[in-house]
Amino acid sequence: MGIVSVIAAAVVAWLFGAVWYGLIAKPWIAASGLDEENLNRKDPVPYIGSFIATLLVAGILRQLLGMSGVMTVSGGIVTGFFLGLFMVTPWIATNILFQGRPKSLIWMDGAYPTVGMALMGLVLTLF
Repeated sequence: MGIVSVIAAAVVAWLFGAVWYGLIAKPWIAASGLDEENLNRKDPVPYIGSFIATLLVAGILRQLLGMSGVMTVSGGIVTGFFLGLFMVTPWIATNILFQGRPKSLIWMDGAYPTVGMALMGLVLTLF
């Protein structure tokens, strides 16, 4: 069941990302310095690459939850949330700040791993 739970967790988090960035598309595009003409939404490479990355994150989160003895749904959610908020988002913030990009990208891009990893923790502890 390990691989099934990892794939399910990755799918849920990846779909959350699709919904999240769909909801904030206009402000994210503007803050990123892009425009609709620069985006090639038909190119499958970013979608495939992001799913592979999400799959890797789900796999290591499963390992971390197991090694930490986290077995409850609430524990999985909290662990995923804290890892996203206090490990991933600070790295994103560092990149954004050094690149001189708008600070609004921090919350836009930081919310995805924070909520996404909480969802992964939820799914992984359900199996």
